[in-house]
Amino acid sequence: MRKGYFTLWLLLAVAFALFTLLSSFDDFHFLGVHLKSSGMSDALFADVEETVEGDSVTDSIAPVEEEIKSKFPVEVDTAAKTILFIGDSMLDGLSPRLSAYAAESGHTLYSVIWYSSSTEQWGKSDRLEKYIKDLHPSYIFICLGSNELMIKDIKEKRTKYVKTLVNTIDTIPFLWIGPPNWREDTGINDMLQENIPEGSFFLSNGMTFKRRKDGAHPTVESAALWMDSVARWMPDHSNHPIIMNFPGDKKARPKRIFIHQPEN
Repeated sequence: MRKGYFTLWLLLAVAFALFTLLSSFDDFHFLGVHLKSSGMSDALFADVEETVEGDSVTDSIAPVEEEIKSKFPVEVDTAAKTILFIGDSMLDGLSPRLSAYAAESGHTLYSVIWYSSSTEQWGKSDRLEKYIKDLHPSYIFICLGSNELMIKDIKEKRTKYVKTLVNTIDTIPFLWIGPPNWREDTGINDMLQENIPEGSFFLSNGMTFKRRKDGAHPTVESAALWMDSVARWMPDHSNHPIIMNFPGDKKARPKRIFIHQPEN
């Protein structure tokens, strides 16, 4: 019985070897039969290392490597800018320091302070649109959100207003400075990050500030350091960094300041 199996396996091995041998010929005639290569021998004895290192594999990887490269840092825009800075009462501390940077860097700064304002108030009004039309800014800074730290369901209630402001700004480069949290918020920073383009939002939450007696607003000195942090962050993380030369003077005045009270 074992001899029968051995004979059968031997016949199969011989037949396979003969078939493989014949398949290696590109063109072969045997007993009037025209045979062509099946490619089996090439497949069995192919050089595996050469296949793996072939151009087709390298080309397929290249686009992936290109895709994962970070788009930052971006080349710094060296042109002088007309800067519009809008926001809430946090501008009391930030605006003088940004004005000093503007003066040192050849920019012109206009500040618009709307006390107690929020993304909702700015989004519902046409105030930003009017200032853009009147002042023709080539760069915009925003600081909003401090009056919205504790709003419940903030994503549902305020997302549309943030989107309205971003759409109003349109193609003008801008940077939104997030609120300087003095307590844990209910989602304002997450909402802003989700709706503002990457490189256009500076997260202030997590920074350490010296506060005024109200416990919320940074002191003048701390606000200046806050703006210094923004200026240092811009070259490597902003999607449109501009010249922000470190100023010798700690503060300066904008070319013009527009003030709006809470009821206006």
